[in-house]
Amino acid sequence: MIRSIDTMVKMFESGKLSRRELVLSLASLATMAVAAQATEDKDKATRAVTINHVTVKVPDLQRTTKFYQEFFGMPLKQHSATTHILGVGDGCFFGIEQGDTKQPGNVNHFDFGIKDFNADDFRAKLTKHNLKYESGNSQESFKFTDPDGFLVQVNGPDYVGHVGS
Repeated sequence: MIRSIDTMVKMFESGKLSRRELVLSLASLATMAVAAQATEDKDKATRAVTINHVTVKVPDLQRTTKFYQEFFGMPLKQHSATTHILGVGDGCFFGIEQGDTKQPGNVNHFDFGIKDFNADDFRAKLTKHNLKYESGNSQESFKFTDPDGFLVQVNGPDYVGHVGS
């Protein structure tokens, strides 16, 4: 950009560019620079491209799993003693976790698949917005609490989940 400005000033000084043309050229160059920066900032956005999954906690893991498998035809993709992951369409899933047997079911968290996910960049953005995230340094996926207290998980759009032991 400095080279372009220098060229315009030399053209003005040599009479090849009027004062008005110089001002318009400089304004145009500045506008292009601002637009380029806005495009660059937009590219750095943490753009959600999928709702990857929703996980619920329920009082009876087996009963709830059976219901969703039979009612919606969701196949069991992964499981452990306390977590079942049921497939939903292409690349999405529904997580069911064993909760307190004396409490009603609730939504534990939801997950967004982020385009070009970079965990470190995402954590930096959360810090900039004074939002808390779970400790650890996973580069694949992690959770944070949004301003309303919801637990949100983020990862790449192709994340398939993992069950604990």
